Amino acid sequence: MKRPLGLTLGDPAGIGPEICAKLLVQPDLPERPIVLGDPEALALAAEGLGLEMQIEVVEQPAAELRKDVVTVLRTGPAVSDIENGKVSKAAGIAAFEAIRTGIELSLRGDLAGIVTAPINKEALAAAEVPFPGHTEMLAHYAKAEVAMMLANEHIRTVLTTIHVPLRQAVDLITQENVLRAIRLAHQGALALGYPTPRVAVAGLNPHAGEGRLFGDEDADEIQPAIEIAKAEGIDASGPWPGDTVFMSARQGKFDVVVAQYHDQGLIPVKYMGLSDGVNITLGLPFVRTSPDHGTAFDIAGQGIADPSSLRTAFNYAIQLRDAAA
Repeated sequence: MKRPLGLTLGDPAGIGPEICAKLLVQPDLPERPIVLGDPEALALAAEGLGLEMQIEVVEQPAAELRKDVVTVLRTGPAVSDIENGKVSKAAGIAAFEAIRTGIELSLRGDLAGIVTAPINKEALAAAEVPFPGHTEMLAHYAKAEVAMMLANEHIRTVLTTIHVPLRQAVDLITQENVLRAIRLAHQGALALGYPTPRVAVAGLNPHAGEGRLFGDEDADEIQPAIEIAKAEGIDASGPWPGDTVFMSARQGKFDVVVAQYHDQGLIPVKYMGLSDGVNITLGLPFVRTSPDHGTAFDIAGQGIADPSSLRTAFNYAIQLRDAAA
């Protein structure tokens, strides 16, 4: 029997409960996950949308999920009375507790992994959560070296650095960090069904340094990492200029791109559209995916949030779980 996936509700002041409710009632959903969060918040979201939803609250993951109900494992405080679109400590605590529980259950083997609805970094900070986002939480609790992959139908990109200031990101472009990202990009592409992944590595500086005219990092840190990866049998190439490598990837020349910093890698993916984008955490001993958008406080509670990216994230999670089985 396949282990179920968990679905965290995200920040309850955002669109997380709404898009989760819309996902869970889709008639063609191949299976239902165990929802992690406040059952009243989910019920309120469903009621506001006019959706019929029978919720069963459980104390621990069920061995077999019922098809006629939505199973919710209560985590954290009750948050159904939180104001939509507002940063709050209580919302940050609720979001964090759902994620932490999902990680614990995945590490224990009760879940195959988690699909996470969006969280708000300001709310996490207000709750004094010592992590800026999902990726850092996952790495800490799983004690794993991880990387973020953003993927859609056209482009897949893996980040060497994630949620750090740009000045700090440049200092983190080291041979060790770039090599880790290349290895994880290779492994991630394999898991997505690419038998011999072609990994393109983006340069840090304009024109990938232009023979050291625009900086030394491409020659001193990125190029050696590529050579080590190639010696390990990885089809890695570069460093390629960051302003053209994604175009080449979209044209089919590469299967995945290693980007050096957050915006270098995420702008091309998000420009292609948020509805079919997904965030995959590589390097974990379990599956983790999420939609490629934020909490959308500006439309929270209005009933107009699009669950397409969350559905895509759920589909990817099923694919990755089944590929690892």
